[in-house]
Amino acid sequence: MQQTDHLDSDAVSAIATLGAGCFWGVESRFRKLDGVIDATVGYMGGHVDHPTYEMVCTGQTGHAEVVEVVFNPSVLSYSSLVEAFFALHDPTQVDRQGPDVGRQYRSVIFVHDAEQESTARIVRDRLNASGQWADPIATSIEPAGTFWRAEEYHQQYLAKRGGQCGV
Repeated sequence: MQQTDHLDSDAVSAIATLGAGCFWGVESRFRKLDGVIDATVGYMGGHVDHPTYEMVCTGQTGHAEVVEVVFNPSVLSYSSLVEAFFALHDPTQVDRQGPDVGRQYRSVIFVHDAEQESTARIVRDRLNASGQWADPIATSIEPAGTFWRAEEYHQQYLAKRGGQCGV
């Protein structure tokens, strides 16, 4: 696993880092959005350097399973990406998504700058007020830290298996 650096500022792309449960399905769904250039699964938000999947699964590292999405903001706005994020999972669940339970499966938006933070809060608050969900949105918005790329066998996991989870 390697730490990744942010893309260079004169590239026509931006990065968003989002956690919405098991990263396999999240990565697969983000890849289908027009304007997404790449999506990489990994870990963020913990207190251990070079975490492994096994370490993160214990719930003791503080990391969330996340997807680092590289996107073209002239095709897909950050606001639209955040809206898609909310649509692909149940943001009212705390530390879980479906059968996956633990802090590593929390709903979280890791923001890379003040503009992302403001946009994420606006979208979250608007959706929370919409009454779309019976319970309040539990998604946290946190400053991005180090992104640790997950092991290679996790990358494009569902695509490698014909869309099947296999667990």
